[in-house]
Amino acid sequence: MSRRGVHATPVTAAPAAKGLPRILWLVPLAAAGALYYGWTKREAREARATASQQEVMQFIPRVRVTEARRNAAPLQLVLPGTTEAIEQATIRARATGYIGERRVDIGSRVRAGDLLARINAPELDHALAQGEAQLLQTRAALSQARARLVQVRADMDLAGLNNYRASQLVRSGISTGAAYDATRLGLVSRQADLRNAEAGVEVADANVAAQRATVDRLQQLNSFKQVVAPFDGVVTSRNIDNGDLVSADNTANALFTVARDNVLRVRIQVPQAEATAIREGLTVVVPVPELPGRSFEGRVARSAVALSAASRSLTTEVDVPNVQGVLRPGMYVSVRLELPRAAPVIIVPAEAIVFDADGMAVMTVQEGDVLRRNAITIRRDFGREVELANGLSGGERVVLGAPVGVSQGSRVLPQIVQAAAPAGR
Repeated sequence: MSRRGVHATPVTAAPAAKGLPRILWLVPLAAAGALYYGWTKREAREARATASQQEVMQFIPRVRVTEARRNAAPLQLVLPGTTEAIEQATIRARATGYIGERRVDIGSRVRAGDLLARINAPELDHALAQGEAQLLQTRAALSQARARLVQVRADMDLAGLNNYRASQLVRSGISTGAAYDATRLGLVSRQADLRNAEAGVEVADANVAAQRATVDRLQQLNSFKQVVAPFDGVVTSRNIDNGDLVSADNTANALFTVARDNVLRVRIQVPQAEATAIREGLTVVVPVPELPGRSFEGRVARSAVALSAASRSLTTEVDVPNVQGVLRPGMYVSVRLELPRAAPVIIVPAEAIVFDADGMAVMTVQEGDVLRRNAITIRRDFGREVELANGLSGGERVVLGAPVGVSQGSRVLPQIVQAAAPAGR
């Protein structure tokens, strides 16, 4: 049994040894197939990559372009303002007393010289009567001084005649020198009296002039009892009533406020950029929100010339005729100005502005559809559009929303975009 077991082992191993060469032959074949498959996939990827690279290198981006607009038309500027009366007077009392009569109220239309109120001032009446009486006294004193002057002149003439006669008698030896000395000294005394009388007349005349001035002042104060309108207009405020006590030295309380509103002035603040274009006589249009469809024409009447240091703006006043009284003082209005330009300006859409490390620029399409970078400076920003200070001369094709990656020298396919209508500038 042991020999059979030993002999059986070689008989079962023989078939396995015969199939081993076939398996070894299939292994290289499978490896070669795998290598071929990988090589073909790699070649396909490289071909696609090369094709994509060529496509990218040969790609020409399409861009939207519009024309840079050269604008020489007047600059339209709209500024807010408030209407004011062309003249407005705050009327206060110049005479102390009680309101005896009030003839107007707020909203009353008055003409220059119309009586607004009457003040009862008995103390002022008494002072005027006293002053006039004193004036009569000073005039009487002047008459007395003039009469005395006439008398003194007559006495001096008589003294001169007596002195002459005495001198003739002394020369003839009829009279003594003592008598002549008496007449001579009498003449000197009369001359002194004459000078004194003339001075008295001058003093009396000055007293009359002084008292006349006092009476004139009292008469002027007395005229202030009649409170009258200084000009044609409307009463916009009234702070008194009959019987109220008013004082001439009270500057805090006003009796009335009168405004002349046949012409209104509108005060506006013009920015520094447009201040140099402001000229007197420039026509403006004033639309009013409360009056849709209506606008009023006015003219620039005056300006402060100097700009405000705080706001860097020029205070300007516009006069607007208001003969029919449609406009009211204190209304909010808009003032539309057309300012002449010193030189034409270039306007481009805000979408054309490019910001990069080199600053602000605008890309333009040159001959051959090649891009060019143009450095610019913005003068004014209107939102959708900007006004350039430099960089373009007008008529260039500017790129709107330049694509990322394009730079100067890149070729593009321009697509013309119709420019929007100017926004009133």
